[in-house]
Amino acid sequence: MIEIKHRETGAILHTVNAETLSGADLSGLDLSGADLSGLDLSGADLSRADLSGANLRGANLSGADLSRVNLSGADLSCANLSGADLSFANMSGANLRGADLSFADLSGADLSGVNLSGADLSGAYLSSANLRGANLSGADLSRANLIGAYLSSADLSRANLSGANLSGGADLSHADLSGADLSFADLSDGANLSGAVIIPGWKMIKEA
Repeated sequence: MIEIKHRETGAILHTVNAETLSGADLSGLDLSGADLSGLDLSGADLSRADLSGANLRGANLSGADLSRVNLSGADLSCANLSGADLSFANMSGANLRGADLSFADLSGADLSGVNLSGADLSGAYLSSANLRGANLSGADLSRANLIGAYLSSADLSRANLSGANLSGGADLSHADLSGADLSFADLSDGANLSGAVIIPGWKMIKEA
């Protein structure tokens, strides 16, 4: 039996009659503020659950269903989210520093103001995701799908965007791309780079 407790009060939020949370059905539960740090939640169903403010530092969430989950303000630093479904998730203000999000589905997710510095987003699907003001410095976004993504004012300094798809009107206005690797990136079909910093001290000026 596993007791999921609140990270601060120690109050029991939910009890699972199993020896592991891998593959567990936790969909729709209120687990706000839960302490799930370092736990194995691989393949678990957490869709539509409330995990706002939860501690998931170093947790294994690979292949988990986190669609439409509320992770606002949660700590997911160094967590394994590879191949996870995070479509339309609310992750605003979350800490994902150093997290593994390779090949994860983040389409339509709210990642505004999120700390993704040093995170692995290689091959991730971020179509129409909201990354406004996010910290993606040093992140690996190689071969990521960012079609129509909102990256205005995001920090992409030293990020690896090689082979990334930024077409379809991706918004990079006022983003910091200094030192970023944009080799073989697709910026066609209306990508917005107005005011973006490509070289320190130099900004793109939108054509009239």
